[in-house]
Amino acid sequence: MPELVTALPVLALVAVAGYLLGSIPFGIVMARLFGLGDLRQIGSGNIGATNVLRTGNKPAALLTLLGDAGKGGAAVLIARAVFAEDAAQVAGFAAFLGHCFPIFLSFKGGKGVATWLGTILALAWPVGLAACVTWLVVAVLFRISSLAALAAAALSPLWAALLGFAPYAGLSVALAVLIFLRHRANIERLITGDEPRIGDNK
Repeated sequence: MPELVTALPVLALVAVAGYLLGSIPFGIVMARLFGLGDLRQIGSGNIGATNVLRTGNKPAALLTLLGDAGKGGAAVLIARAVFAEDAAQVAGFAAFLGHCFPIFLSFKGGKGVATWLGTILALAWPVGLAACVTWLVVAVLFRISSLAALAAAALSPLWAALLGFAPYAGLSVALAVLIFLRHRANIERLITGDEPRIGDNK
């Protein structure tokens, strides 16, 4: 963690603002804008870009990905610009929680991968870039999106330490743990060999 220099009441307000920003369900918004129906009734029922892509609408999926990643990155960058690095970490973590447990959807949100990625890219872009490369390598080798996300999240604390961003390692661990918890069903399917592969028509 960085040095705490921001007053605790301010950090609390930053956390609330970050959470509300993270709670914006871009997948739901894009599905409605593109006339795709209620995303929660499509495919896996998840509100993220992967499920939007299952509708076959690539522009909607891309916009969802950018929105979900952008809200994490925006929370970090705004808090950093207005306050300090401690506020940036609080805002990023709160935005991630907002995506996973959005108040606007009765706390039933997404798995947080895009928001996590946007958050770490804004906090420390070399760590975010290393996570992106990790995701890409695992995805190419195994063609399983969830496995790639889990590998990228698991290795992000290591990348933070190796690349000289140790103050972000603690937050990286916390985010990785939450991503694993949000992917419990995927992990069960990975163990049984039933997890869909990228490009699978299911």
